[in-house]
Amino acid sequence: MERAEGFERERLSVVPRPLVDAALTRLVTRRMLVTDAGYFPRARHHGRHRPGGAAETIVIVCVAGSGWVEAEGIRTRVGSSTAIVIPGGVAHSYGADATDPWTIWWCHVRGTDVLELIEAAGIRPDRLTLSLRQVERVTALLDEISVSLALQPAPARLVATSGMAWRLFTQLVVDRALPSEGAPVERAMRYLEERVDGRVQVAELAAMVGVSSSHLAALFRQATGGGVHAHHQALKMARARALLDTTDLPVAEVGRRIGLDDPFYFSRQFRRTHGMSPRAYREQRKG
Repeated sequence: MERAEGFERERLSVVPRPLVDAALTRLVTRRMLVTDAGYFPRARHHGRHRPGGAAETIVIVCVAGSGWVEAEGIRTRVGSSTAIVIPGGVAHSYGADATDPWTIWWCHVRGTDVLELIEAAGIRPDRLTLSLRQVERVTALLDEISVSLALQPAPARLVATSGMAWRLFTQLVVDRALPSEGAPVERAMRYLEERVDGRVQVAELAAMVGVSSSHLAALFRQATGGGVHAHHQALKMARARALLDTTDLPVAEVGRRIGLDDPFYFSRQFRRTHGMSPRAYREQRKG
């Protein structure tokens, strides 16, 4: 028989619904509001079936064991270091594996900004799961939310958990966007970082990481929004800014340190990125 709660050593916090309704009319919390949160360790027989969906968006992070989620007629197995994000209103079912029940952190959220963050994370009704590269960061946020929500849910406390939920969703977005360690695009990025002072041919870089030039270009567009050369140029400009801010090197020498030996060309490229010359940038008061 499936259970919704009542697991040994569980945590469970629920904001009273009149307080939820009031918070959804106030600044900040109307944009992002945590309504429920918890932790279910080794949750044998855990499961929920909501043919009409839920009013809230549900976030579940599996840290051990396994389970499953079903929506749009598609059932997906969920293992460790996986997040489930179920948008509000989407009919769904989920549950723990019968022989290796999952351990999960979870929260429910509402608010006007939730849909945009869901879309940024690439969640759709037919694709509700995300593989997490930094599951410890995500679970730390869910732990913080759970602890905070367990205290008296005063308006200030709800604002605090709203900020934590924002960080949670943005971490999910970042986890999706960042390439995994050892992936071709990650190795290519590391190579470019180590050769900020050089020039790189896309075909040679692609061959080095074992993909075609066109595929590498597509991977870079997905990860950075631009191409290989644009990413390398951004790295060069970041190094130039650091040198201008932290050293007294002449501008021409800064250009040479990032592989742009022609000082006029370096100045033009720097101005194109920053809207000002290297000298004007250095003279700006910062901090």
